[in-house]
Amino acid sequence: MKLAIVTDSTCDLGTDYLQQYGIYVLPLRVIYGDKEYYDGVDITPEEVYRRFPDEVPTTSMPGPGDVEKLFQELKNKGYDHVICLHISSGLSGTFNVVKMVAKSFPELKIEVIDSKALSLGLGFLVMKAVQLKNLGVKFNELVQQIEETRRKTKIFFVIKTLEYLKKGGRIGLIQASFGELLDIKPIVSINEEGKYYTYAKARGRKKSIQKLLDIFQELTAGKRITLAVMHGDAEEECISFLEKILKNSNTMITRHFTGQIGPGMVVHSGPGLLGFAFQE
Repeated sequence: MKLAIVTDSTCDLGTDYLQQYGIYVLPLRVIYGDKEYYDGVDITPEEVYRRFPDEVPTTSMPGPGDVEKLFQELKNKGYDHVICLHISSGLSGTFNVVKMVAKSFPELKIEVIDSKALSLGLGFLVMKAVQLKNLGVKFNELVQQIEETRRKTKIFFVIKTLEYLKKGGRIGLIQASFGELLDIKPIVSINEEGKYYTYAKARGRKKSIQKLLDIFQELTAGKRITLAVMHGDAEEECISFLEKILKNSNTMITRHFTGQIGPGMVVHSGPGLLGFAFQE
């Protein structure tokens, strides 16, 4: 078996990691009125922030031609098995377009998995696939273990305003009503359908971050986890949040990561996102 691992640019794994393990990435697109960029390739999060609030771009999934070109490349390189791990189908059409194009390559055994996640919640699945591949796990078992890992991965975050989620059509089941006038902040998670929903609420930025910390302590107490704390132009809060977890948590954290979310997600969150993902 010659196995290729494919993901998309929302996984938030660093370029060094992706190159080291030969992971193939389908970039989403960030679209301004005058130009189109490939997410994480020729545009940075900082550039998107710099153009806010005057210019709010849209995003687009990879086109069928992009996916077809990649599968043809994998076929030419002698791959016979492909596992594709993508952003939640409830947030992007990427999963569906990859699944559709895969049918045109019957000579490749392609498994397309809906992560029901994004950022390092998706990245965790990619890392698991790398680990299993390196251990020589057979394809069907590898797919099964990825599915099990997906069910053990949870994501929670807060944002400063729902304005950008509304503009991008990613509001999901989050109630964007009079609560904004009262500075009510939803703590957002992703449900079984892969859509955003309000897990809890708090009033004001400070209390919402504390609520996020309380949720972490409640859900991970006594467990063994891999942790990611991510931010969108909120680095100081991110560092402080992680320090509090590492200092006060009774959770066994085997590995932890931190970083800035990618441009494609910045478009929909706006500045000020703070969140965590953990994999039990």
